[in-house]
Amino acid sequence: MAEGSPYPSFPAPGRRLRLGFVGGGEGALIGQVHANGARLSNRWEIVAGALSSDPERARRSGAAWMLQPDRVYSDYAEMARREAARPDGIDAVVIATPNNLHHPVAAAFMDAGIDIVSDKPLTTNLDDALDLVARQRRSGVVFGVTYAYAAHVMVRQVRAMIRAGLVGDIRQIHVEYFQEWAIGLTDEGEGAPWRLDPTRVGPAFTASDIGTHAMHLASFATGLDVEKVRAMFFVSGAPKKLEDTAFMHLRFAGGVPGTLMVSQAAAGTQCGLRLRVFGTTGGLEWEQENPEFVRYTPLDQPTQVIGRGYGAGMREEAIRFVRMPRGHPEALTDAWANLYIEMAIAIEARRAGRSLPDGLLAYPTVIDGAKGVAFVEAAIRSNAADGAWVDCRLPEAAPVAAE
Repeated sequence: MAEGSPYPSFPAPGRRLRLGFVGGGEGALIGQVHANGARLSNRWEIVAGALSSDPERARRSGAAWMLQPDRVYSDYAEMARREAARPDGIDAVVIATPNNLHHPVAAAFMDAGIDIVSDKPLTTNLDDALDLVARQRRSGVVFGVTYAYAAHVMVRQVRAMIRAGLVGDIRQIHVEYFQEWAIGLTDEGEGAPWRLDPTRVGPAFTASDIGTHAMHLASFATGLDVEKVRAMFFVSGAPKKLEDTAFMHLRFAGGVPGTLMVSQAAAGTQCGLRLRVFGTTGGLEWEQENPEFVRYTPLDQPTQVIGRGYGAGMREEAIRFVRMPRGHPEALTDAWANLYIEMAIAIEARRAGRSLPDGLLAYPTVIDGAKGVAFVEAAIRSNAADGAWVDCRLPEAAPVAAE
């Protein structure tokens, strides 16, 4: 907001932070999504990248991103060493690779003292996830995980309303995420996508790819961790070894029941992520494809539709992210920018040795990433046991405090 605005805002940046990328180059949509969010945040400058392990593709991608030739790499380990040694080296690295590379890439850059922005899922197995948690604790770097839906303004509004007690005590949580893009995908023959290759994606497909998004959204908005899961996996599209559909019952902290349904083979759907929370005194509903609005229904009262903007029922924690007045829509790119704003603030503060006010930031951390991996592994075990309840909490030895 402009100086003198009555609405809350974040601290102004001292400088644009220097950002590098591993993965996400030529032909990779997710790299552009990250880059657009970082640029829109106005707190980052993309200066280096190992955008492909193929030297020629790395060169072409680096040129397309207008990187200086001496800061275009094809080896992430070399990039970590050289950038750490430069006086103008990167402050943080984005990891936008297939899942199996998240752990080694993050470890290399943390060892070099460089802050991390990692795509999800955090890793392909819980041991690697817990190793990254431990490495983050030892190094002290900021480690953000890009569960970007949690950075939608109106998800922050839902979270703030729940924290303010506007639904009373939570009694039910329901989340669903339906897509159709994988309905015809198969892992047979040449050209099969990496997302169906267990050596690169891990032992689950849809439960990992979008199930972790849904699980994180439900926990983030309500403040309740998922503690137990019972899951059933299905292949609803073309034949494939890994699931493209999963239906789950959840048990959140305090015994709160919930459901989670995900499919990437649901014909006629695009990005149908929806959250519903019901409490003792009211309910809330938010849909990602209609992200500007939250439906709030107090018990025995008319439904209220709260629109993104300034005032008129908006909470302080959400208004910080608002860019445009009501009637001028914002969307997923803005949510990515919101996430990059928070991570930039955290990284700049760490590097300057400054503390930040409690509760100012709520970006997903390496702990949230590890919880997602524990959730996926528990769902896999539950499915193998014909839908038995399985504990999905992190091991007690794992540190679970926020960064």
